[in-house]
Amino acid sequence: MASWTPEQRSQAVDAILVQAPVLPVIAIRNLEDAVPLARALVAGGLPVLEVTLRSAVALDAIAAMARDVPGAIVGAGTVLCERDLDAVTRAGARFSISPGCTEALYAAASRAAIPHLPAISTASELMLGLEHGHRRFKFFPAESSGGIPALKSFAGPFASVKFCPTGGIDAASAPRYLALPNVLTVGGSWMVPADALAARDFAKIEALAREASALRLQVAR
Repeated sequence: MASWTPEQRSQAVDAILVQAPVLPVIAIRNLEDAVPLARALVAGGLPVLEVTLRSAVALDAIAAMARDVPGAIVGAGTVLCERDLDAVTRAGARFSISPGCTEALYAAASRAAIPHLPAISTASELMLGLEHGHRRFKFFPAESSGGIPALKSFAGPFASVKFCPTGGIDAASAPRYLALPNVLTVGGSWMVPADALAARDFAKIEALAREASALRLQVAR
């Protein structure tokens, strides 16, 4: 897409993030783990995956998941600059996420073929994102930036904005975030514990993903 309107960008992000109550935030160190991990998460009801650019195999992992895992909606996290955004788009990512945002990255996102979700932690950062035509943001690091009280405070002056809070959220706190009207989904990694991934215990990961995918139902009751 040559450029995005705020409405187009919001609709594109919403269509992805509402697929599940939790967005797994994944760091892949061994490429052979990528496809079975994605299959386990999708089978557990978490089809939207954020693969962070924190390892040498991250781009290959994105490509493999996008190519070989039906039903997976694979995105890229830790996108820091235009070069990263271009690389993840070529790898097959369907969306990108950054831990903050710069003027240069906002400019690149306006030209990108995939929707970008910038992160904010303050009202001033949020206002800057609004000026750049964004209405959907990652709230990061959520817990240390004020957590649920901060998101409640944002709801008043920024009524059109919705969030994916990430950072310090676990299975116990996620339902409280999901109960907020301005939260689309939450990001976390608790369903991919390091010991289970190291042991390649994908059955355990699938079970944890299934528990996470049921959190929205718990909130609705």
